Amino acid sequence: MIYNDTIVALATASGAGAVAIIRLSGKDAIAIADSCFKSVTKHKSLTNQNTHTIHLGYIMDDKRTIDQVLVSVFKNPNSYTGEDVVEVSCHGSVYIQQEIIQLFLRQGCRMANAGEFTLRSFLNGKLDLSQAEAVADLISSDNEASHQIAMQQMRGGFSSEIAKLRAELMNFASLIELELDFAEEDVEFADRKQFKDLVEKITFVLKRLIDSFAVGNVIKNGIPVAIVGEPNVGKSTLLNALLNEERAIVSDIAGTTRDTIEDELVIEGIGFRFIDTAGIRETKDVVESIGIKKTFEKMEQAQVVVLLFSAEEFKTESQRLIIEIEKIKNKFPLKPLVIIANKIDTLTPTEVDALKVQFDGVHVLSAKTGQGVEELKNKLIGFVNTGALRNNETIVTNTRHYDSLLKAFEEIQKVKAGLEMGLSGDLMAIDIRQALYHFGEITGEITSDDLLGNIFANFCIGK
Repeated sequence: MIYNDTIVALATASGAGAVAIIRLSGKDAIAIADSCFKSVTKHKSLTNQNTHTIHLGYIMDDKRTIDQVLVSVFKNPNSYTGEDVVEVSCHGSVYIQQEIIQLFLRQGCRMANAGEFTLRSFLNGKLDLSQAEAVADLISSDNEASHQIAMQQMRGGFSSEIAKLRAELMNFASLIELELDFAEEDVEFADRKQFKDLVEKITFVLKRLIDSFAVGNVIKNGIPVAIVGEPNVGKSTLLNALLNEERAIVSDIAGTTRDTIEDELVIEGIGFRFIDTAGIRETKDVVESIGIKKTFEKMEQAQVVVLLFSAEEFKTESQRLIIEIEKIKNKFPLKPLVIIANKIDTLTPTEVDALKVQFDGVHVLSAKTGQGVEELKNKLIGFVNTGALRNNETIVTNTRHYDSLLKAFEEIQKVKAGLEMGLSGDLMAIDIRQALYHFGEITGEITSDDLLGNIFANFCIGK
């Protein structure tokens, strides 16, 4: 891919605002901007200005003044895209934005495609592919944890780890390939002991990165938590207490919640997606039955299930509750289950203590008064392994990277098996090449137009 044209797009969010930024990139970016710019300082030409400078003036359409603007000039290769870049900061009127963009189009620009500025940055060697993808993750990050991971990846933390492994494997691959040229002499250039140690090291690092995806995926997409239980045990009240707002309708009438209600909450930088579900009970109401069916679907999709009972039920119907809890555990044996005794404000402190003793591990709270809600949040955050995040370790969040790591791991296992069986270099070389290929897919040493098209199509236009 070689781009010789100059592109333009709105770099700020669409719609009216205080200020808008229009970005140009390409070999004629400065010349095109200069042809429409009249500086407040007479006879100042943008083409003669130093890189990374800002200039006050007017955007002119012939003799018509469109707006007073600030123009930032970035000359290649010291720009985001590696090309000449101009950013025009104008007033945020939608009319002004469109007038300036249309003017630049008439002067020889074309509208940028989605993610094309970042694509050019990748093609010009300013970012590798995983760093470019981190730009999109950074833009879409909506909590502290996802922001931290995206920043680390954009700075090249993940790329450098992969590049180091690839370079070491490449060195041994070249020695193995060299042995093939001297097959008749039966010589070994690659020390098999050192090679085995390297394969063990690569296996360890790949396994750690692959395992980190379980954490990275929930951080990036949020952790779905299903709040379930019988009607009138306080599910909607709990959702409102967690969110600290009246999100769900609360009433004494059984079956008020007939559909699932979802909302998000960030706890210690981790996003949780809480799902308030219809109460589980026998009913002849068709609409309520559909809601109950959806409840079980949401439990299936959730990563954590919060099972609510009324505290009074623990006191009077303990045997029935034990059976109900076992049913849920048997249906979803691999899901973390939080059992809650709600409405403890209706019990005496002595009754609450007795309940805790009888049902070991039960969480007691009052969604109505807020008692125990903060402790529940702490319990939920405990289900997320934030150790890697706190230690600033590399965490994989991208499905494409995860897939390439799995394939590379599979090939490295074949190399490991080949070393243990004493296979010849020509057979191992095939698996080594495949592992190198999958490493290259992550950072972009190996790409295709289709792959780049799929990645950058998800970007916003001005990025």
